[in-house]
Amino acid sequence: MVNLGLVQMSCSRNPDENFEKGTARIREAAAEGAQIICLPELFRSLYFCQEELHSNFALAEPIPGPSTERLGQLAGELQVVLVASLFERRAQGVYHNTAVIFDADGALLGKYRKMHVPDDPLYHEKFYFAPGDTGYRAWNTKHGRVGVLICWDQWFPEAARMAALDGAQVLFYPTAIGWHPSERAEFGETQHSAWETVQRSHAVTNGIFVAAVNRIGHEGPAKGGLDFWGGSFVCDPAGKILARGSHDREEIIITPCDLQEIDTVRTHWPFLRDRRIDTYEGLTERYLD
Repeated sequence: MVNLGLVQMSCSRNPDENFEKGTARIREAAAEGAQIICLPELFRSLYFCQEELHSNFALAEPIPGPSTERLGQLAGELQVVLVASLFERRAQGVYHNTAVIFDADGALLGKYRKMHVPDDPLYHEKFYFAPGDTGYRAWNTKHGRVGVLICWDQWFPEAARMAALDGAQVLFYPTAIGWHPSERAEFGETQHSAWETVQRSHAVTNGIFVAAVNRIGHEGPAKGGLDFWGGSFVCDPAGKILARGSHDREEIIITPCDLQEIDTVRTHWPFLRDRRIDTYEGLTERYLD
């Protein structure tokens, strides 16, 4: 049994303030028994990708760097596994949306660079982030084997499958997703339902636990911007929701997960066994004309 801790929080314009809030929430989650704790996507800042501004590149930092040093120290002190999403400055002119994974002794196990980078209204990530080149991986931690993908990766079954094939028992999705206020009344329920449903399907088809960790609050102009919808959740390998956050409150969601369920579910629903890997060549093509 392992206790997952999801930190659902709002963010301000002050990166230091956000970092201190995030680390305080990590301490609270650990005090409540969480053993693996995940923060939302790009938790050190507002979701700056709503605009294409060169000044926002100043928010980036190297990895390893100041944030990873402090997060590693905190993981070791609290003896918890941490997953955190940062704006990585890899080199001059090369930036990534990157998640870092720390073991319970504070060691930086590795990083995952977001592979699927969106370019939608108010989600102008291609302006800021180069596509990832780390591949889809999982890491052995003191409390289980953890896979990490980031936000837009949520919609791609191939990414979840690759993480599962690398042995992930729990797949985390640090996230920053919300409604356009002008669309919320008409499309809001459908959009949120689709987001949750596709991730639950990754849990079912791969026989793993899935945890999505989102931010809350309105960011951007009062009459525009984004209403981040929270709704952080954990589901089991059968897709059952074990815990779900609200749409409008900061909260820490602590969820016990029995990793032994993975084997039970996979022996009853043997999707990995019955894959026809000899027939999937077309998956490497953009489209089959």
